[in-house]
Amino acid sequence: MADINECEEKASYPCAIRDSCINTIGGYKCPCPAQKRGYSDGTCEADKSITKLQVAIGFSIGVVMLALGMSCTYAIQEKRRVAVVKTRHFRQHGGQLLFEEMKKSNKQGMSFTLFTKQELQEATGNFDERHVLGKGGNGTVYRGTLQDGTAVAIKRCRIAGEDERQQREFGMETLILSQINHKNIVKLYGCCLEVEVPMLVYQFIPNGTLYQLIHGGAAVVPFAVRLRIAHETAEALAYLHSMASPPIIHGDVKSPNILLDENYGAKVSDFGASSLAPAPTDEAHLVTFVQGTCGYLDPEYMQTCRLTEKSDVYSFGVVLLELLTSRKALNLAAPDDEKSVVASFLTAARDGRLDGLLDARIKSEVRAETLEQVAKLAKLCLEMSGERRPSMREVAEELDGIRKASSQNPCLLGEGEEALSGYSVVDMCDW
Repeated sequence: MADINECEEKASYPCAIRDSCINTIGGYKCPCPAQKRGYSDGTCEADKSITKLQVAIGFSIGVVMLALGMSCTYAIQEKRRVAVVKTRHFRQHGGQLLFEEMKKSNKQGMSFTLFTKQELQEATGNFDERHVLGKGGNGTVYRGTLQDGTAVAIKRCRIAGEDERQQREFGMETLILSQINHKNIVKLYGCCLEVEVPMLVYQFIPNGTLYQLIHGGAAVVPFAVRLRIAHETAEALAYLHSMASPPIIHGDVKSPNILLDENYGAKVSDFGASSLAPAPTDEAHLVTFVQGTCGYLDPEYMQTCRLTEKSDVYSFGVVLLELLTSRKALNLAAPDDEKSVVASFLTAARDGRLDGLLDARIKSEVRAETLEQVAKLAKLCLEMSGERRPSMREVAEELDGIRKASSQNPCLLGEGEEALSGYSVVDMCDW
């Protein structure tokens, strides 16, 4: 029996779509376009299952796009908020004034850097506690490494948040401190002002503090080394008082603030850059807002609340006593009559018992008159009245004279004295 080709029926074309009919044995097919479904009567309509899938996909894409849009908007707003906060902190700490002054100073060849918070976070491993070098009343100091490999000490300062004048002047005063250029003063490389409390970036000094050298180890510190450290510290303070412009009062002279470099050279540090205060109206001096350290505080300053260069002289006198006696400025664990090295020294000097107070390990190294000269200088520095104390320039000159005189008489060294970081006692006496 012959097959009938329904697709050739002109009177009643079987498929809804012209020229789409396909003849088959005993029947025909009416294929539908993509995404449509065909029926036995030859008609086609949209595939509802596909339409639902398309709607679902479209909705999902819309949700994702909306979420991305909201995330981007939040990120942009957060970035703007952080930028506003950074700008506020920057201006709050005198950053704009600092920036203008930096442009002038850079023409004169001065190097000072405004670091970002991110740079200092990277340098310290996000301020990892393992990098802490020390903590004090003015802040925490971290060891860090800049991208160029420079080792630095980064100080996160504590600054009085309510003192608006102090905050405004911080940037300018930091710049003044950065211009100090003396071999016995720790160099300030720069700062970060885009944070709530400013951060300062200093030269890293590797051999700890004078306090640690005198009170923290078993090594004998030769008198020649002690005298050299005292002289270098005096020169640094004399520079701050008379050569810096404007003059600077350190305000917290003490053995923990005298750092030691690789050759045990003195480097005066922490002279108030984190807590600067306006100068008194009757003096054109830049002074530090000092809370001070017990055992080193000038009694005249405690009575008048007025910090002067002679306050530094008094505190330096206490450091001299530490070098002469190897006793701490204040030892609360000692008997009452030995708690304060100053009180013990003044009593011993008055009663003629000074020899018993001096460190026995250095008495054999130098002539007694040399020790007496240094002790006499210390006593002058510790005068109750600031007017009766010498200036730091006079102190430095006196120590220089003592060094020159004592160098003409070779050190008399005992047997078995330990070396300091690879240097023998004989080497250090020759410095």
